[in-house]
Amino acid sequence: MTSDSRRLPAGTLLAAAPPPALIVLLGFAALALPTLWNLSTTFWVGDAQGHGPVILGVSLWLLWRSRDRFAALPERAMPILGGLLLALAMVAYVIGRSQAVVQFEVGSLILAAAAICLLLRGWAALRLAAFPLFFLLFLIPLPGVVVQTVTVPLKTAVSYFAETLMHAAGYPVARSGVILAVGRYELQVADACAGLTSIFTLEALGLLYLNAVGHASTMRNLVLAALIVPISFIANVVRVVVLCLVTYHYGDAAGQGFIHGFAGIVLFVVATCLMVAVDGVVGRMLPQRAAT
Repeated sequence: MTSDSRRLPAGTLLAAAPPPALIVLLGFAALALPTLWNLSTTFWVGDAQGHGPVILGVSLWLLWRSRDRFAALPERAMPILGGLLLALAMVAYVIGRSQAVVQFEVGSLILAAAAICLLLRGWAALRLAAFPLFFLLFLIPLPGVVVQTVTVPLKTAVSYFAETLMHAAGYPVARSGVILAVGRYELQVADACAGLTSIFTLEALGLLYLNAVGHASTMRNLVLAALIVPISFIANVVRVVVLCLVTYHYGDAAGQGFIHGFAGIVLFVVATCLMVAVDGVVGRMLPQRAAT
């Protein structure tokens, strides 16, 4: 008995087959969805990595916004380089998935996305997707050892500057390590308030700002990128000072209640305002230097 597929013309069979790009993207989705589900039920639940869905959403939106530019690119695939990069990504994915090393697992998906760009459209596609893929690096959870090692000195420094500012303003404040005594209240500076993950999140915000403004000056972008770290640190100091002041004037319940969560919004508002202000200053300084 002859099957129906043998009676169809060859051209009809080829037309009915899914395009290679769709097959590649479906395969990528089959790998990515279990990883994203795992992140959503573990790391993204806590405050430390709560920025993960925002990072993912922004990156996908940036890629979607460039979809017409992707479609207009010539088909100059780089199968050798793309295939090697994809093989490396798959090895990292298998190791990360089988050994529960989430850094390898998430990082491999970013490498795989870069490889897909090379396989489908070549260097032009990879350049077009460079920032969204780079932005996805902030999706990778930081290793616990690194977080603990860097967070302790960061919290100590933030506590010190918060104490100095409040003392200069005339408030009765004392510090013991990362514990601030303000009046009759004691507040411990937590990891979420001044730790590495907080700085990491603000770094992502700063880089997103640089991409949004799109300065043509490379020097201006480099200076602003370098200043994101001190800007993030200052924003964390402001957040701690705000919490201390609210607790001192309105009590511990106010400091640990709604205001504590609202201080997180204050953190991002302060960081954004500082970046805009510093950007304006750098923009005024660089032309003067160039002119001389």
